Amino acid sequence: MNAAVPVLAVKDVVKTFGAKRAVDNVTLEAMPGDIFGFVGHNGAGKTTLIRAIVGVTGFDEGDIRIAGQSVKSDALACKRVTAYVPDNPDIYEFLTGIQYLNYISDIFEVPVDVRERRIKEHADRLSLTSALGDLVSSYSHGMRQKLVLIGALVHEPTLLVLDEPFVGLDPEASFHVKEMLRELADRGSAVFFSSHVLEVVEKLCNKVAIIKQGSLRAYGPTAEVVGDESLEDVFLDMIDRNAQG
Repeated sequence: MNAAVPVLAVKDVVKTFGAKRAVDNVTLEAMPGDIFGFVGHNGAGKTTLIRAIVGVTGFDEGDIRIAGQSVKSDALACKRVTAYVPDNPDIYEFLTGIQYLNYISDIFEVPVDVRERRIKEHADRLSLTSALGDLVSSYSHGMRQKLVLIGALVHEPTLLVLDEPFVGLDPEASFHVKEMLRELADRGSAVFFSSHVLEVVEKLCNKVAIIKQGSLRAYGPTAEVVGDESLEDVFLDMIDRNAQG
């Protein structure tokens, strides 16, 4: 895609639940090659915005575009180039792992030879190959996370959105997932993910946003947001300061 067009453009987005603004005039962008970390405390609005980006929930005001297409008026076009890994994957337990991956590959029309190569590569790296013939119902949370991530990567999405992707993963799997995200971004896609693991966000992401009570309190290149401090220090200081203000 055109390098000048944001992969993800969120502009003045508002999402309300009753009288509460869960997302309050949020604006941010992710460009090709970006790995974008989205952090905040529980209930800050992270998952609400993520669900709006991927089309799981609507929003009341503003605009969200993926690769230049509106998620409202061009929803199908957006879904074709997006992949989403939720924090608690809800997948078909009556399928085997490989059946699930072939199902996802069919949806995105991934050729058989391409899917086989990608599935083998990712499953080998995540030590899931031997379990692909087993029913998903037998999978642990970490195994389900790995399976859904492989399914998300099988069609090489332009935008990969993940909600707490490192929860339930052991250190070795976390290492490989970080490498896979870097490789996807290096190929010109954008990665947008939420995480409570601030050290990972600081090391992995070139952009970061901090959200509190639905509003962005910091946003920009990670090096500029962090400065001479750590992301953890900046986050805790900002949350404490805003709580007092």
